[in-house]
Amino acid sequence: MATLAELAAQRTSLGEPVIDHLLRLTASWSLLSDLAFSDMLLMAEVDDESTSSDGNFVVLGQMRPNNRSTLLNDDLVGTTQRRDAWPLVRLTFESGTKVVGEVKVEAVDEVIPVWCVPVRFDGRVVAVMVRLQGPLRGPASLYEQAYLSIFERLCSMVADSTFPYREDDVAGPGMPRVGDGIILIDGAAQVEFATPNATNALHRLGIYASAEGHTMRELGLRVRVVERSLEFAIPAMEEVDRGHDVAILFHCVPLVEHAVVTGVVVLVRDVSDLRQLNRLVLNKEAAVREVHHRVKNNLQTISSLLRLQARRSDEVETRIALQEAERRVRSIAVVHEVLSREPGEEVAFDEIVRSLVLLVEDTVLALHPVEIVVNGELGTLATDLATPLAVALAELLTNAVEHAFTDFGDFDEHHVGVVTLNLYQLDDCAIAEIRDNGRGLGDEFSLEVPTSLGLSIVRDLIRAQLHGTIEMSNVADSQGGGTFVRVVVPLSERP
Repeated sequence: MATLAELAAQRTSLGEPVIDHLLRLTASWSLLSDLAFSDMLLMAEVDDESTSSDGNFVVLGQMRPNNRSTLLNDDLVGTTQRRDAWPLVRLTFESGTKVVGEVKVEAVDEVIPVWCVPVRFDGRVVAVMVRLQGPLRGPASLYEQAYLSIFERLCSMVADSTFPYREDDVAGPGMPRVGDGIILIDGAAQVEFATPNATNALHRLGIYASAEGHTMRELGLRVRVVERSLEFAIPAMEEVDRGHDVAILFHCVPLVEHAVVTGVVVLVRDVSDLRQLNRLVLNKEAAVREVHHRVKNNLQTISSLLRLQARRSDEVETRIALQEAERRVRSIAVVHEVLSREPGEEVAFDEIVRSLVLLVEDTVLALHPVEIVVNGELGTLATDLATPLAVALAELLTNAVEHAFTDFGDFDEHHVGVVTLNLYQLDDCAIAEIRDNGRGLGDEFSLEVPTSLGLSIVRDLIRAQLHGTIEMSNVADSQGGGTFVRVVVPLSERP
């Protein structure tokens, strides 16, 4: 379905500033719909040379109330409405004033009372906001009368182009709704009335005295956004806490008449449970972060012990084996170090790759100068995939750095070894390609019968744990020689 902006651009002659104004109106008019207990339509004149001289209307927006059943089951947005079927809308465009009457709507049996409110921008009527009033359930109560009074004042602001506000939206996801509670404050900052839900919210803040006829300060509560809205005529929102258990959200909407603030509608919402839930989530994240931090510290301790033991060993093979084990432990610690900063089910693998490259460069045993180049990225990966893949890549990089550039033969002493790591995603798979310009693989090399523990670990991690594939081959001499390794790991549908 086309958006309001697309419909207005395609079907009307409205300019971009007018469209922005209408977008702000439809972002805020759930407040109007709830206050009026009514369905709302936003209509504009169609700019189409193929239509008659009288023209038609296009429905740019539709809003249903949250506190009353809807009259319109069909979605009318984008539909063309005949001009003769909406005479009150036509009269509103022509007169530029609010028109009240009745209309017959398709799919609705009875005649519906309507208000047609001109939406003015920059001195001209650019659209009409239509209120379709549903049947009232008996005489209007005191609070319903107050709601309708506020709605009428906001309609006057729509006609004067002072509503919606440029500074902020007054309704939307996460913001208080009419049903949450309303406090109406007059121009002297005194409370005119408060709904039962709003009164309950004040009780939770420790205010049990009758609010009507008093200011918030006199009640012992300072809500700075009320003062700001009265003084500057802009909407504002503030959360007032009482201890750690109570949090009340105040959202102020100024009521303006002839450039003078005549009152403020305060939408009140008790968000105590929501804030408590947020604290629980934050505490859980902090606990998970602490677990990863401690695991990282423990792994670093093990790494230090292995490194210390390697230094004390007299046997060369034992020392090398301990050093390799220490490096593998450190590669696992790298993953937990990243998770300790951003805990979750996924981890930024590119940050891990940077740490792995530094680790390999720091522990390189080769005497020949080697440069590691990383191209591309894998983005965010699941944590159960990131750890074994990090260990495998660290092992492959170390293997290339340590063994590809020994016994160079024809290479001179000025030759610089280069190991390139290419990372990318393709067909829902993570792909890592490692290439070096070293001496290549021996004639009898077979990955099925690896000659080193490192390659055995890599093969088993990739095939058994990651359910991926690994290929190792020599690079053709025309491409400079060396070894090429390709690792493919599926990102989804893994057992």
